[in-house]
Amino acid sequence: MNQKIVIEPLTGYEKSIHHALNKLNVKSVIAGQKAIMIKPNLVNGSPYPVTTPPECCEAIVTYIRSISNIPVVIAEGTGDASLETDDVFQMLGYTNLSKKINVPLLDLNHAPLKHLKNNNCNVFKEMYLPECVFEHFLISVPVLKAHSLSKLTGTLKNMMGLAPPKYYSGKYGVWKKAVFHNKMHDSIMDLNQYRTPDLTVMDAGIGLPEYHLGGRECHPPIKKILAGYDPLLLDRTAAGLLDMDWHTIKHLVG
Repeated sequence: MNQKIVIEPLTGYEKSIHHALNKLNVKSVIAGQKAIMIKPNLVNGSPYPVTTPPECCEAIVTYIRSISNIPVVIAEGTGDASLETDDVFQMLGYTNLSKKINVPLLDLNHAPLKHLKNNNCNVFKEMYLPECVFEHFLISVPVLKAHSLSKLTGTLKNMMGLAPPKYYSGKYGVWKKAVFHNKMHDSIMDLNQYRTPDLTVMDAGIGLPEYHLGGRECHPPIKKILAGYDPLLLDRTAAGLLDMDWHTIKHLVG
């Protein structure tokens, strides 16, 4: 499988994302799949660039449908303390997108779970994750942001949306995934031993260089789409776009 990271100028979501996926020969990879899950970053109800815009996911769906009839679902489990995922879908335009292009939405926070164990993990030697994420080809669609605890919010950290609040909320904050806030870097690495993205399409159209929930935007905006099969390499590349040295980000050192 192609291990390069494609960096495509963002001149329009459909044009740029379709070019990037063609360069990765995604058509041949998708051909062998039974179902596809698109996982944006909808951490709360804040609009882009805090969260992934629906237009970005729409471009991925239209690309897939242009080459295959494989079922596609958009799935997320928001981390917001007071909002449910369906609320966030509605607020950010995903409910309208679902109707527009006839793509189902799935709340991962309340999906049936699978119990997993891995003694090689440092924090989570066992985890509960949605069964469905193991039944789909998983496309992660994060936005480019700094983070107050993990330094970078990329595709590896985007997997926190898979974690069910039933087991991973509370104790270290009010957020639905707050357990991860303790030993954040180790937690991200452990989570990705259980399930890591099969493909990433990162929206680096603007970029947040200070904070994952707002703050100053990159000036000038980054105006890039990053895509690749290797999530670690993609996040390392993304860190450079925010002038970060990935060697200083524990969960990217590997």
